[in-house]
Amino acid sequence: MAVDNALNWNTVASLATGVGTLVLAAATFAAVRSSNRTARLTEASHQADLRALLLPSRFHDVEEKVGFIDGRWFKIAGGRGIAEVEGDVVYLLMSLRNVGTGIAVLHAWHLTPDRDPQNTEAPDVADFRRLTRDLYIPVGDTGFWQGAFRDPSEPDFQAAVEAIKANKPLTVDVLYGDHEGGQRVVSRFVLTPHDDAGRIVAASRHWNIDRPDPR
Repeated sequence: MAVDNALNWNTVASLATGVGTLVLAAATFAAVRSSNRTARLTEASHQADLRALLLPSRFHDVEEKVGFIDGRWFKIAGGRGIAEVEGDVVYLLMSLRNVGTGIAVLHAWHLTPDRDPQNTEAPDVADFRRLTRDLYIPVGDTGFWQGAFRDPSEPDFQAAVEAIKANKPLTVDVLYGDHEGGQRVVSRFVLTPHDDAGRIVAASRHWNIDRPDPR
């Protein structure tokens, strides 16, 4: 009988140890899961703090003086765009405002020499032209985008010249992201001719490139 009692107590002790180990494992799993969830939320919050979003600047924003690499300078007013052909160069310029929570670093662009409101597909960034220099627009402040065509033999140059001379709208897709090089976005802008103001800039759509785009 004493032997049976000893065996029973050994069994109970083993079961208790097993249950304790299982409870500890469950608690550890819950803690790790909670920690991972907290880390994901922290990372998401950090990313949101760095996120830029570009829109046209307001008409009453400060006029800026912008220079190109060849020494050509333009003055651009708030909410306006410039598209000019001078010799073998097409100069393009837009006044923009960063309404996001992080600095905007502009990387590249693509021009469509017209306006197509039915085209809602995200553009292929592989077709974009890299800017000669990165352009920066601070949080809650104004800045600009600039681009140029300098090779008259390429089709894009000729298409841009024809559209500008015909006074057609121009569609510009701008690729930009945060200062860490992530969270890239493409914003589409339309430069519409206006008799009294040169070209008016309007934003028509935004696409997320490096994260899910819910639309």
